[in-house]
Amino acid sequence: MVGSVSGGCIEDDLIDRARREGLNRTKPEVVTYGITADEAHRFGLPCGGTIQLVIEPLSAQSMVPELIDRLGTGELVSRRLDLHSGAVTLGPAKPGMSLQVSETAMTTIHGPRWRLLIIGAGQLSRFLAQIAVGMDYAVTVCDPREEYREGWHVDGVQVVHAMPDDLVMEMRLDSRSAVVALTHDPKLDDLALMEALKSEAFYVGAIGSRSNDRKRRERLLDFDLTTEQLDKLHGPIGIYIGSKTPSEIAISILAEMTAVKNGVPLPDEMKVGNAKESAQLEASPDACLLDPAQRIV
Repeated sequence: MVGSVSGGCIEDDLIDRARREGLNRTKPEVVTYGITADEAHRFGLPCGGTIQLVIEPLSAQSMVPELIDRLGTGELVSRRLDLHSGAVTLGPAKPGMSLQVSETAMTTIHGPRWRLLIIGAGQLSRFLAQIAVGMDYAVTVCDPREEYREGWHVDGVQVVHAMPDDLVMEMRLDSRSAVVALTHDPKLDDLALMEALKSEAFYVGAIGSRSNDRKRRERLLDFDLTTEQLDKLHGPIGIYIGSKTPSEIAISILAEMTAVKNGVPLPDEMKVGNAKESAQLEASPDACLLDPAQRIV
């Protein structure tokens, strides 16, 4: 037995069904628990509550190995199960798709709905990755610098030794992908940002002050980026919430990412680069607006 449904007697009933029917089951079956008050009480369900399950016997037509292979490439996959025959059809899915059930079929969505590539394995990256994992992002951290990667670890996060621009192209970023550049090193950030801005990524952002952001945009225009592509860049990154610590800055960045992902426009006064309160940080042209961990006092 793997996993759970309700943490109660429903699992016991399912195990009993499996023991009684076992290999004799050849087609899916829809079962419903809690239709009556007696059933709800028996299975520990709130009065009037029901749980409906599809029991599917696995076979060659279930296409589980094929599904696993496609998930291994980072693809978002829809799996349609014919409830009468047990036949399965796999296809591409969109991020907004959800479970669909009818009298004849059930379609489930598998794979990472959202991906985040973080460039730079630093302290801020650690907090950003930890929170993003909790938000159901598949997180990858890329840094070719061994001294930064050494000892950097967050459960569930892949750390890659590669040049960031190469990895951006290898990941084939789509509309459910985000890229955040945190190295402060133009040699690492700029080429990766250039490739990311050409992609369908829904969010591309880079850390730095307004002064550094202007210089970065000027450099990127020297490449073959269009003005429309450059307009996709979020920088200075994040929304203004008075962030001072790396953990607060990570929340600021993810708040902006979430707004963009959900199609919520942010007023100019909420953007870090336009916040009046951040003007004092411009007194030093090289001040890092969003990474106090990098400052020397």
